[in-house]
Amino acid sequence: MAEPADRRRAGFVAILGAPNVGKSTLVNRLVGAKVSIVSPKVQTTRSRVRGIRVVGAAQLVLVDTPGIFDGAKRRLERAMVHAAWSGAQDADAILLLVDALKGLDSDTRRIRDSFAKSGRKALVAINKIDRVPHDSLLPLAAALDDGASLMRIFMISALDGQGVDDLLNHLLGLLPEGPWLYPEDQLSDISERLLAAEITREKLFLQLHQELPYSLTVETESWRQLKDGSLRIEQIVYVSRANHKAMVLGKGGQRVKAVGQESRLELEDLLARRVHLFIFVKVRESWQDDPERYRDLGLEFES
Repeated sequence: MAEPADRRRAGFVAILGAPNVGKSTLVNRLVGAKVSIVSPKVQTTRSRVRGIRVVGAAQLVLVDTPGIFDGAKRRLERAMVHAAWSGAQDADAILLLVDALKGLDSDTRRIRDSFAKSGRKALVAINKIDRVPHDSLLPLAAALDDGASLMRIFMISALDGQGVDDLLNHLLGLLPEGPWLYPEDQLSDISERLLAAEITREKLFLQLHQELPYSLTVETESWRQLKDGSLRIEQIVYVSRANHKAMVLGKGGQRVKAVGQESRLELEDLLARRVHLFIFVKVRESWQDDPERYRDLGLEFES
């Protein structure tokens, strides 16, 4: 039975942190489904992604943001950092995610200090506790607590779920009363077309090394339902240089074929239907300076 509208609660929680601290993994864990791509490489998330979790009368909207770091030089990097800070401005609560392995590094310290300057306080979750000695956690918590900018510190592992239920229950308790912001069965605000492109980009990130992943983007160019109910999806991988195209294709096209196979299987699982996926690789040297690419990602070009 649906809860009466006057008993419902809903709100936004923005998850901020340095690159590669596990924000997307945590959002996926809290939502209970994959809504944001994950890879071991920094700056995998390029735009704000909202994941939605309904528990009883409460609808929690989690804002997954790009990693915040100092010294962003390229336009895309600046746009991503700007998107992260913007995601926190109107949120009902902010969660600072900290990598237990890296501790209070310069990027995390800078983010924490910015809360004190703005007058806002944030919750903290120390992530990856499954990968460090537990006797190192209390000293890290003490180092993080500056007495001014933090509300409460949680110890979690977004990967295996340790401590995540306690964090979820606390976040739900922070939500203000009000109508739900999204339909009950919606898990994310990301479109299926964009999620499909992001899944292929994730597979490329996992296959490629060094700087190449940051020099490519993926777009879903065509999305067509066939008579038998299956989907025909055509995607374009844009790279900045001709030699990058060869690296994405792999010897005899084997790398892009493997990426396509992995993406297709995941899309079939997510969409619950057969998928015919076709991936093309094109060179577009200036794609990182094309305003249209930024609009597609929900980023501000002039950041």
